[in-house]
Amino acid sequence: MSSAYSAELKAATDAVRLATAVCRSVQSAITPDSMAKKDKSPVTVADYAVQALICRAIQSVFPDDPIIGEEGAGDLRASAGAEFLERIVQECQAAGISATAGEVCDWIDRGGVVDYSRRFWTLDPIDGTKGFLRKEQYAISLALIVDGQIQIGILGCPNMLLDSSNSDSPLGTIAWAVRGGGSWMQAIDDPESAPQKISVTATRESQNARFCESVESGHSSHDWSGLIASTLGIHREPFRIDSQCKYLAVARGDADIYLRLPTKKGYQEKIWDHAGGVLVVEEAGGSVTDIHGAAPEFFHGSTLAKNEGMVVTNGKFHSAVIDAVQKHSPFASGA
Repeated sequence: MSSAYSAELKAATDAVRLATAVCRSVQSAITPDSMAKKDKSPVTVADYAVQALICRAIQSVFPDDPIIGEEGAGDLRASAGAEFLERIVQECQAAGISATAGEVCDWIDRGGVVDYSRRFWTLDPIDGTKGFLRKEQYAISLALIVDGQIQIGILGCPNMLLDSSNSDSPLGTIAWAVRGGGSWMQAIDDPESAPQKISVTATRESQNARFCESVESGHSSHDWSGLIASTLGIHREPFRIDSQCKYLAVARGDADIYLRLPTKKGYQEKIWDHAGGVLVVEEAGGSVTDIHGAAPEFFHGSTLAKNEGMVVTNGKFHSAVIDAVQKHSPFASGA
């Protein structure tokens, strides 16, 4: 494994492991009744608590590093947010981090940066809200970006088996990549275990490939995906899971293709929805571009302003996928 950015990698993976404990604590308390009422308060508590703990960890080791995150503490500081804030503080304390409400809010606000800088982190504390609430797949995504290039990508997937083909495999996987050092994964609860190097599939013919798609169609156009699959000759049932766990699924060979297709023209993807997973796939031998075949640009603050959608493959037939995406694009001229 690469020794570059070793201090950053240790601080970040330790923080993601700690945050996993909070996620599991909150998720375990979700009841069928709260799900029936579509109560999103558990994921809100987890979102804020994870951002607080990870921002605290980064701040303690790299105090000058900005963090572009999904949340801000403005609503929590208002009187209407007092109950939420109390629960967030309690979850942090349960994870072994004692803090005042003010300290927790300050940590969360460390992740409120929106502007680009030469070196920064980007964080999605809970990627896959509905998966979290269903007690299915969700991810903690963290990445370090230097001069617009991802140097570290980390995905914490607390409900993903370390070995998808073995139901007795440890539950909970953390995957990471350092540029030039390959992609690796490990049981999230066993930091002393030997990391496993991961790689994409060897599938070379698109008709033998398997899609990985969102469970929620609102995240990507499933109809568009179906037309693309037909053009590529793909007939296998898609592998549907929530969150950036899809990036890990491609990186370690559970699937060959993941498409994040725009559901409306002009939508700008958020960098935290992709940065953690992009490098994990690339260092595993795969390819990641937008739907036009352009590399994702992390120079534009909190969004991928110059990109549209995302195409993730094992790299063996990436151009064919891009061609199929463009052929069926509902946003193409004359479509």
